[in-house]
Amino acid sequence: MTADAPTLQGITTDAPRRRLPIVALYAAQFFSLGGNAIALVAIPIIALMQTGSPLAAGVAGVFATVPLVIGGALGGVLVDRFGYRVSSIVADVASGVTVIAIPVLSATVGLPFGMLLALVFLGGLLDPPGDTAKTALTPDLARLARMPLARAAGAQSAVQRTASMIGAGTAGALVALLGPVPALVVDAAGFAVSAMLVACFVPGGSAAGDDADAGQESGSGGFGAGIRFIATHPLLRAIVLLVTLTNAIDAAGMAVLKPVYATEVLDDPAMLGFMVGCFAAGALTGSALFGIFGHRYSGRLMFATCFVLAGGPPYLAMALGAQSPVLLAVLAASGLAAGALNPMMATAMYGEVPDGMRARVFGATTAGVAASMPLGALLGGLAVEQVGLVPTLATCALLYLVLGGSPLFLRSFSGLSAAREHGRPAPDR
Repeated sequence: MTADAPTLQGITTDAPRRRLPIVALYAAQFFSLGGNAIALVAIPIIALMQTGSPLAAGVAGVFATVPLVIGGALGGVLVDRFGYRVSSIVADVASGVTVIAIPVLSATVGLPFGMLLALVFLGGLLDPPGDTAKTALTPDLARLARMPLARAAGAQSAVQRTASMIGAGTAGALVALLGPVPALVVDAAGFAVSAMLVACFVPGGSAAGDDADAGQESGSGGFGAGIRFIATHPLLRAIVLLVTLTNAIDAAGMAVLKPVYATEVLDDPAMLGFMVGCFAAGALTGSALFGIFGHRYSGRLMFATCFVLAGGPPYLAMALGAQSPVLLAVLAASGLAAGALNPMMATAMYGEVPDGMRARVFGATTAGVAASMPLGALLGGLAVEQVGLVPTLATCALLYLVLGGSPLFLRSFSGLSAAREHGRPAPDR
């Protein structure tokens, strides 16, 4: 398969444009990630309600994030071996089963905290292969639709942000009306719909990742090949390191700091869903703006500015005791800045990673950026219990300022300007 004449089930770029497969893929991502956003809100609240301890919420965060490292490490190899499409379907079905088990057990024999942690761990183990498979499918389906890659990455990010926004808002409403455990039924339904969409509308074929032999030939060496590829590409290495460090802060924020702030300062656990939803709404707008014209200006300055604004202001606002209207506005504004980050990173990665290596590199990236999340969640819980919520929030804001501004001073990030070039459509033949 060549870059200028990709095939999918025997169809080249000379054939009529086919948009349905990539639209179906985006829809599948919407339902699976929307369900995950519900779990992201519901699980910490369940842990807090069962134990009343911020540290227990941090422990739940550890059990939710450790499997992301394992699943990312092994998932990329498995996805390349069994095919992108098949792996996506199987992962969605398996994830749905683990999620629905939580409300079923709670309504029947009971849900001890240890069982909750086990199910959270198993569900987290299954998520990365499914996400990696869908990400790896995107370039081929974009070519089939004759969609510029930068626009496809922007649209994909917009779908992800939309799913987070609607899922988090739905979670807030469901938690307020029914409680956090019943909300997970909707999460499981999202995985089922996602699996059906990919099975029915995303075609098979070598370019869709169902040719396992091709993947193995191009991507021999397993998980280590993905690690080596990242290590030898300065931009990929710099991106993974930066996101790894900031993900530790975000894991503490999502697993501990924001749930505690919603329940203790705002005195409304359901507000956590609306906090996540407002950030996602801003991020959706940012992704859409990037997809339209922002990629023309992508580079170190834009990347660093967006990174600082995406992370620092929400933690600073909470440290200053912001009430709901102010905090939600800050989160929406920060989300606007965050919306451009994933498309910039994804476009650069799509341009550097060859077919056959995608799942391994993206899987290794998932494992790398998730590696610090369990530690971040645990330290967040410990910090709140030992030094208090406000000092912990202030420290997170300061760290984000330093880390987010680092691309301005690190030469490796100069390659981000390639996002303006990788996304241009190939000429019609």
